[in-house]
Amino acid sequence: MSALGFDVLFKGINFTRLLEGLWVALRISLIAVAISLPLGVLVGILMTKKNRAIRIITRLYLEFVRIMPQMVLLFLVFFGATRVFGWNLDAELSAIIVFTFWGTAEMSDLTRGALIAIPKHQYESAAALGLTPWQTNISVIVPQTIRRLIPQSINLITRMIKTTSLVMLIGVVEVLKTGQQIIEANRTSSPQAAFGVYALIFLLYFLACWPISLAAKQLEKRWSFDRKVS
Repeated sequence: MSALGFDVLFKGINFTRLLEGLWVALRISLIAVAISLPLGVLVGILMTKKNRAIRIITRLYLEFVRIMPQMVLLFLVFFGATRVFGWNLDAELSAIIVFTFWGTAEMSDLTRGALIAIPKHQYESAAALGLTPWQTNISVIVPQTIRRLIPQSINLITRMIKTTSLVMLIGVVEVLKTGQQIIEANRTSSPQAAFGVYALIFLLYFLACWPISLAAKQLEKRWSFDRKVS
């Protein structure tokens, strides 16, 4: 145990501190997910509209988020906005803003893809049955869009959880930052602490993301089976 550095995990409250750090990472990602998913759906719907100005603006937004690394966005909001605009943003709030900004863009692209993937004959058949555009969207388009979106949005959630490791760069004491603090504090007494601490962090992230990934795979299998049956 000591040779691999696992002994440091059972010193004092180190294990509890790592769990608390994991909760910080999960809290940031879950708040961002709760905000960005519905916003992303709305933006994705706008991206399918024929209004040229709206499509250009939403496309520029999506491309900006795709090109700009999340780390740069974190620095831009936490360090840049605080000085330029005088905003009093703490590190965790800055992280939530950045992850919401990023998650909304990703979700909007997923929504746009799900909507344009619906065959045109679905709209034509609904119109032939006498359904209004509103009834068509609610009864025909939305259920199919949700089926396409849920597995992909679940995968987006796991990506956001894993990417929260970047927030340590702006001072958020999440699980990775906590692990570094434990390693530094025990450098002399437990020189192999890095292996044990990072192995546990790997396990914690795995346990947090694996059930979500399984849920996405199960939904994909179930709905692909339903489509074959129907």
